[in-house]
Amino acid sequence: MTVWAIGDLQGCYDATQRLLERIQFDPAQDRLWFCGDLVNRGGQSLETLRLVHSLREYSVVVLGNHDLSLLAIGERREDEQRKVNPDLQRIVLAEDRDVLLDWLRMQKLVHVDRSLGWMMVHAALAPQWTTQMAERFAREIEERLHGDQFRRLLKNMYGDKPAWHPKLAGIDRHRAIINIFTRMRYSTPRGRISFEDKGAPGTQPVGLYPWYEVPGRVERDLKIVCGHWSTLGLFIGHGVHAIDTGAVWGGKLTALQLDTDELRLVQVPGRDVPAQPPRPRPPHRGGDDRPQRPRPNQNHHGQQRRHNGRPHPNAPQGPRNEAPAPKATTEQDHD
Repeated sequence: MTVWAIGDLQGCYDATQRLLERIQFDPAQDRLWFCGDLVNRGGQSLETLRLVHSLREYSVVVLGNHDLSLLAIGERREDEQRKVNPDLQRIVLAEDRDVLLDWLRMQKLVHVDRSLGWMMVHAALAPQWTTQMAERFAREIEERLHGDQFRRLLKNMYGDKPAWHPKLAGIDRHRAIINIFTRMRYSTPRGRISFEDKGAPGTQPVGLYPWYEVPGRVERDLKIVCGHWSTLGLFIGHGVHAIDTGAVWGGKLTALQLDTDELRLVQVPGRDVPAQPPRPRPPHRGGDDRPQRPRPNQNHHGQQRRHNGRPHPNAPQGPRNEAPAPKATTEQDHD
């Protein structure tokens, strides 16, 4: 059985179909891990959600910030739903919306397969979270999202505060956990998230670190595959495999094979007409995590990022006691 992790789809149905054809996906033998953000901005979110729903017996999904926002929109009055962007509006007004949204709500925040040695999350883990802690905190949210408290959770999940602390309780605790799993990019060593900084490493203010490079972070016993950070591009290092390569922005859609010691990546072109970046986010007043307009030195093209003016190698070394990573095999579809 082959296991593929796939980066953020964001409503790019055509690219998703191209990728499934390129990896020769066979439901009788293969399994898919979707890293979240199935929907929004790609123009084909309804078709994409229907496709992933049709593959539910052969796949696992973790929820991203855009997926959670869709679930929250689905609980609003119809007149409010008609104010959202057309891509999401088509879902919440579709005849099969209840089937799709009920299924989406039952998905996870974290997926773990210890026999494979992998954990999947949409965005990040807090610097001091072990994989066991992450699983436990994810279950706290999933129990409420899957139960009869889901409307209260969805209504109150928005906001940048408070920062995570293990003594948090109630909705403050739930919001802090959701923000880490679905919105985090940069963090201070104490685990405080910078929500406004969304560019590639090297563009952030002093004192902020990519979540996977925070000084003093715990060692983890699983490799992590994630998405969310399109301006980062393909990144492999410190036990993290970040595979959101900006399909919705005209970059690539990426699949990573998980069941092999060889590093195998397959990529296909993303959206033919890149989505228009949204306006810069105003000072926070309780909204969701909307991507900002890229800075001049950012891109959305899935290119491997440079740190301190030097390109990342395919698999930069992590902690000194890590064995060197195997050489990667990358397949790209240039059609």
